[in-house]
Amino acid sequence: MLYAVTITYVRPPEEVDAHLDTHRDWLVRHSKAGRIIVAGLLEPRIGGFLLVQCNSRAELDTMLAEDSYAVHKVATSDIRAFSPALRLQAFPATWAPEAKGI
Repeated sequence: MLYAVTITYVRPPEEVDAHLDTHRDWLVRHSKAGRIIVAGLLEPRIGGFLLVQCNSRAELDTMLAEDSYAVHKVATSDIRAFSPALRLQAFPATWAPEAKGI
């Protein structure tokens, strides 16, 4: 299942930045594991966005709970599951197997 995750900062920037290195380590670890497909900052800098592939919502919740932003309560996450109907051929079918490639 694919998930759109919007991370919103709820603490001042200096508190968020204090956990940036460990947050980046978390992003890299889960990207290398194949869970985080894409991640980046939102503009203006109010948080970030993740496109995540997990086998279940429980797996996603466990993953998000390990993020230093969640541990230190400097950000919240809004999670939306979705089932892609279309994908570019360049987008791997393993991430969206039921989506029609165009």
